[in-house]
Amino acid sequence: MPEFLDLHGRTSKVLRALADAAMRRHGLHVGQNYLLAVLWERDGSTPGEAATALNVTTPTVVKMADRMTATGLLVRRRDHRDNRLVRLWLTDAGRALRQPVEEERRLIEEKVTADLTDTEREALLNALTKVHRSASKLLKEPVDYSDSAAT
Repeated sequence: MPEFLDLHGRTSKVLRALADAAMRRHGLHVGQNYLLAVLWERDGSTPGEAATALNVTTPTVVKMADRMTATGLLVRRRDHRDNRLVRLWLTDAGRALRQPVEEERRLIEEKVTADLTDTEREALLNALTKVHRSASKLLKEPVDYSDSAAT
């Protein structure tokens, strides 16, 4: 397995486990903090708008919103201008999670990068930004298997 993909995959799994454990302490399930973050910035988004912001499917957001509605973190309301649209609105409980969730994420980031110098931290963020951009472009391109080394 290529070295970068292997190390990145293992690192991603460990970081995800740390973040998930932290979010569970606030009563959140996997990924719900990401939907909260979208709504903290754009409360009243439609499930489709939130899905686009999160790079997931609308049914994924709808399922997440179902759970979060049941736990009192958000409510659904019809759009007052277009009754066909449903919008997701934070409750006071959903808004109240912003500070503790962001603080948990900040602490995790500080702890996992504690052994890095400021220069190394900046270089890592710059490199990951470039990798993300390249991977996102590849994801949008059609796959051409004719150039594959496996042929």
